[in-house]
Amino acid sequence: MNVLVPLAEGFEEIEALATVDILRRAGINTVTTGIPGTMVQGSRGIKVFADKRLEDINFDEFDVLVLPGGNPGYMNLEKSNTIMDAIRKFDENGKTIAAICMAPTLLAKAGVLEDRMATVYPGGERQLPKPREGKVVVDGHIITSQGPGTAIDFALKIVETLMGPEKSDDVRRQLVY
Repeated sequence: MNVLVPLAEGFEEIEALATVDILRRAGINTVTTGIPGTMVQGSRGIKVFADKRLEDINFDEFDVLVLPGGNPGYMNLEKSNTIMDAIRKFDENGKTIAAICMAPTLLAKAGVLEDRMATVYPGGERQLPKPREGKVVVDGHIITSQGPGTAIDFALKIVETLMGPEKSDDVRRQLVY
């Protein structure tokens, strides 16, 4: 199982890093890629070195795409034709796509939420075709979540989806959550 987490300038640190941490704790191969380069600054000024450059990524090698939010991170993800095309391709192939905060709006703009329920950062509901309340909403192979405060629930839901509830519960215990 291979997970890709693109980090665009202005990404939300809690959403991205808590998710990467929890997925790696679960033993899931999780790779970060930077946009525009390998050194990316989050919305709170924290600088992170991504594992790979976007141009070095072969999307076919990944089973899951995780999109963090953050302002302007989610808008910078949307500006990437490579990321928007990857969202459509992952959806066409039934691969898991997880998006948090305002990143679910990218899924709507890519056309993958037409018949699906999703949640989003409060205030972004009008940008989704079928918005739903809830910290985490799962509809088929799409997982969405609301924001920084729901990042642990989001990441644990990804673990549960990929590895089952026992593994998710095991990681939850490790986190004392």
